Amino acid sequence: MVNVEDRLSFFPALYRVDVNPEMGMWFLYVTIVALSILVYKLGFAKKLPLLKSAVIYIFLILGCTVLTFLAIFLPITEGLIIAALILIIYKIRLRREQAKGTI
Repeated sequence: MVNVEDRLSFFPALYRVDVNPEMGMWFLYVTIVALSILVYKLGFAKKLPLLKSAVIYIFLILGCTVLTFLAIFLPITEGLIIAALILIIYKIRLRREQAKGTI
């Protein structure tokens, strides 16, 4: 028989989804929502009216529900962290270039 604990991704194992599934899944869900919002803001967000922004965030939060279930065994959260780090590095370098006046 396959041991589920060995197949868990890092964050579900960190949040002990196998021991306390209700709290662990909520922590995983909140982590994925926060990272998704961060990646959206860093890479894709534009100035939009309030209602359009609200619709985007509602669908983003609903989509994170599916990602949470996939993140139990797949490295979804880790991928979001890497995407956020890449976008942070990009934004820092872009601001430095703008400060120099080369862009």
